[in-house]
Amino acid sequence: MKLVRFGTLGQEKPGLIDGSGQLRDLSAHLPDLAGDAFAPSSLAKLAKLDVESLPMVSGQPRIGAPVGGSPKFIAIGLNYADHAAEAGMAIPSEPVVFTKANSSLCGPNDAVEKPRGSTKLDWEVELAVVIGTRAKYVSEAEALDYVAGYAVCNDVSERAFQLERLGQWTKGKSHDTFGPLGPWLVTKDEIADVHSLPMWLDVNGERCQTGSTATMIFNVPKIVSYLSEIMTLNPGDIITTGTPPGVGMGMKPPKFLQVGDVVTLGIEGLGEQRQEIVAA
Repeated sequence: MKLVRFGTLGQEKPGLIDGSGQLRDLSAHLPDLAGDAFAPSSLAKLAKLDVESLPMVSGQPRIGAPVGGSPKFIAIGLNYADHAAEAGMAIPSEPVVFTKANSSLCGPNDAVEKPRGSTKLDWEVELAVVIGTRAKYVSEAEALDYVAGYAVCNDVSERAFQLERLGQWTKGKSHDTFGPLGPWLVTKDEIADVHSLPMWLDVNGERCQTGSTATMIFNVPKIVSYLSEIMTLNPGDIITTGTPPGVGMGMKPPKFLQVGDVVTLGIEGLGEQRQEIVAA
């Protein structure tokens, strides 16, 4: 299934995309796509619905992040060897973990704000994993049993805030709109191999990132298992798993986003995003 939340900010409704690409309303079957809505039993009930009987949604409503009320927004850094190299950082021996503020989540096509004082606004196309079952001390062998599905994420980053000011990476990753997610959550049964998905990102129509989830240093089972050892993962938690090379700070000379720039990105099978950069 392709699960989606649609409507004005803060008033999104649950929906799904049918086989012809039509948006259908799920409001009669659950209040929101949040928390236990991603549990295996809930997804199984949704999968049994007669899709043709669901109300069609007319027009072109705003698409929100496909996960509502996420308990945690966790990120993995330097998870592609060639990206670590372009960043001038060593390949990590274990996953690099940081958090993005939940308030940074936004829809896949919402405008991205350039923060006041920002000088190095950057982009990162990433595979996001959404947890469906509470996970604590799970093995790599069973880790995917705890995953509900996958989505596209743009891990928007302000590099000066992230790397040149005291403290941790979180401060450069958490401004409002720094977490475009979607357009939909694709349940894991639709993805034959999550570790062979092409991914790309353009800025103003120019290709900047071309990569594949095949080149991850730490794969999805490793990440889920590792995180479950240091924190309990809950239904609706989002884990964004790192980016391939081609980010702005790695270019020679570096290139950063300005007001009016347009970023488009996507992952095969998971959809595409589009954001215009606006002033905060």
